[in-house]
Amino acid sequence: MRLIILFASLVTIFSCKNEVQNPEGTLETTTTATPLSKESTIQTNDSLIYPEEKHFKSIRQITFGGDNAEAYWSFDDKQLVFQSNYNEWGLECDQMFLMNASENFKDKKPPMISTGKGRTTCAYFLPDNKHFVYGSTHLVDEECPEVPLRKNGKYVWPVYDSFDIFVSDLDGNITAQLTTEPGYDAEATVSPQGDKIVFTSMRSGDLELYTMNLDGSNVQQITDELGYDGGAFFSPDGTKLIFRSSRPKTPEAIKEYKDLLAQGLVQPTEMELYICNADGSDLRQITNLGNANWSPFFHPNGKKVLFSSNYEAERGFPFNLYMIDLDGKNLERVTHGETFDAFPVFSNDGKQLVFSSNRNNGGGRDTNLFIAEWQD
Repeated sequence: MRLIILFASLVTIFSCKNEVQNPEGTLETTTTATPLSKESTIQTNDSLIYPEEKHFKSIRQITFGGDNAEAYWSFDDKQLVFQSNYNEWGLECDQMFLMNASENFKDKKPPMISTGKGRTTCAYFLPDNKHFVYGSTHLVDEECPEVPLRKNGKYVWPVYDSFDIFVSDLDGNITAQLTTEPGYDAEATVSPQGDKIVFTSMRSGDLELYTMNLDGSNVQQITDELGYDGGAFFSPDGTKLIFRSSRPKTPEAIKEYKDLLAQGLVQPTEMELYICNADGSDLRQITNLGNANWSPFFHPNGKKVLFSSNYEAERGFPFNLYMIDLDGKNLERVTHGETFDAFPVFSNDGKQLVFSSNRNNGGGRDTNLFIAEWQD
């Protein structure tokens, strides 16, 4: 799952990069969007951009209700896959949906392309633009698994051992199962070069990164240090990996991590970004900001990374998007919301950025998808 932090007053989305918080609060907007089938007023493109957001030339809203996240482009940039738990679409937990890059879902439901069984996470297109990979729990239980959120008073999220990685066509037909090892296998993303998949697995007894070929062969372990390594993406040229990690250092933190992991839980409140070569060599930490730094994605030039962080927050939120050089220098804030912005993903041509945001939700809890026209 690509996920993050939840406190008592917040709502959670389940995603490939971990759970994300949805705080309640009034946004800096004057008009609102309400869920599907209800009357709503949609803001114009310009009004969705806060004045300081200089990298957004224009922006448009794609979804209008529920928790929507993890939108990823097809290799030809014509379509996206994303996950949603919108109850007005008949969902009890996250399932995968398909959209054309030009449409929105104010008045209609997109086609569901997962099985509708179990919980799903981390869909990503394959190079043929006709198939995608994703994680699902449906082989173990067709019902939505329970979601523990707190343990000993602290926020946690589950790493279900029932997750495996599958290949499906765009009609929702599973065509292959890529992982069969016991334990958690999920968070799969595909190299822009179209030759490798990176994913997170528990097969070693810890949550580490692995790569494999598109058919599931030639599995290689990439990381081997104690802690949760996940949410990995390849650089545009396929030579590097960026990911987030919560790596315990003190004896107390190590014990807490191991105790939780034995129960299928992790605590993602402290995470930093790491980068390495695609074979795991030259591993180094590029942020040391504190709090939660996660959902990284390479800038199209391959020299910078966008990510979400709450390092400036005193109460766990807001989360905003930031950009940083690969050497950890020149940190720049990209979004300026008061609640939640995360999951930034560039189109393959580098011209558009899709991300999830609480903006324009009328002060409610909905997290919607937005596509911005990017300018450097």
